[in-house]
Amino acid sequence: MQTYLPSTDDSDRLVDAVARAALMRTPLTIRGGNSKTCLGRAAPKGAIELDTRSHSGIVSYEPTELVITARCGTPLAELSAALEAAGQMLPCEPPEYDGIATVGGAVASGLSGPRRPWAGSMRDFVLGCRLITGTAKHLRFGGEVMKNVAGYDMARLSTGSFGCLGVMTEVSLKVLPKPRAARSVVLELGPSDAMTELLNWRRGALPVTGACYLDGRLHVRLEGGVGSVSSAIDRIGGEELDTQFWTMLRERKLPFFQGAEPLWRLSFPAATRQMALPGEVLFDWGGAQRWLKSNESPTTIRELARASGGNAVCYSPNPELDSPFMPLPAPLLRLHRSLKNQLDPRGIFNPGRMYVDL
Repeated sequence: MQTYLPSTDDSDRLVDAVARAALMRTPLTIRGGNSKTCLGRAAPKGAIELDTRSHSGIVSYEPTELVITARCGTPLAELSAALEAAGQMLPCEPPEYDGIATVGGAVASGLSGPRRPWAGSMRDFVLGCRLITGTAKHLRFGGEVMKNVAGYDMARLSTGSFGCLGVMTEVSLKVLPKPRAARSVVLELGPSDAMTELLNWRRGALPVTGACYLDGRLHVRLEGGVGSVSSAIDRIGGEELDTQFWTMLRERKLPFFQGAEPLWRLSFPAATRQMALPGEVLFDWGGAQRWLKSNESPTTIRELARASGGNAVCYSPNPELDSPFMPLPAPLLRLHRSLKNQLDPRGIFNPGRMYVDL
């Protein structure tokens, strides 16, 4: 396997910092590019920042094996460039936030882009990781193949944990070849008709890998073989759409995301019916993800999400909220506490980042 240079192994410093914090019971604020500060509560008073960006570089990448391993401080854009050069990609499309997002932050947040319903989430592509625990042990979990897990699947448990379980120093990710053909179109449709068409296309096995409804228009991305994409375009019609639309959507740079109203991300089961939401709405993931710009009270928005079996996360500062994340049900909260206590017995990793008592 090829090792990419320049790269920096700064894991000894990170382990030493965790050991000192554990000894003194000093809370640590783990950070990479700081591109996701809107998601999470503020660090407690007296917390020390642990910057992971000095621990960077692609450790190994063998395109024929469809696996890439990188250190946590590696810019996600650097990893994407290496994959692009080999004609491959990370299918879940995590946002890069103007190049400042890191690989560790992408995994820790678990965020995925427009292709997520058709390709899978970030968690589905994490094969293994190295993690510094709350007792300053630098452990390896998983590996570089799909079936390489015994006991806790810590690589996937850490995905979306926002650094509350440990300091992720290295991660191995499954990658895939880029599709041979890609076309995007936009169609003028009402919301109900748009959802009906998407359902019909799913039943017809059309190669849809992106579906966004905004301002009375359905934006569709089709990817796959040249013949299948061409046939799908002939079937659904529509006007040609610049493929940069999907990058702008992933990075939240569309005009929709601008403005003073608080931004909410609502996620629902795929077959959730249409519902009235109090504000301007953008439908992504074929309707399973709905971005909402609204001045409505957080309680009302969360109740609307909960009533449909969904979840609501606030992406804007809001003094009415103790946390941008919805409260956990009591049984799930107990499991979270138990896992946190096992891996971080002194509570030093991002304490309270997601919830007050975690």
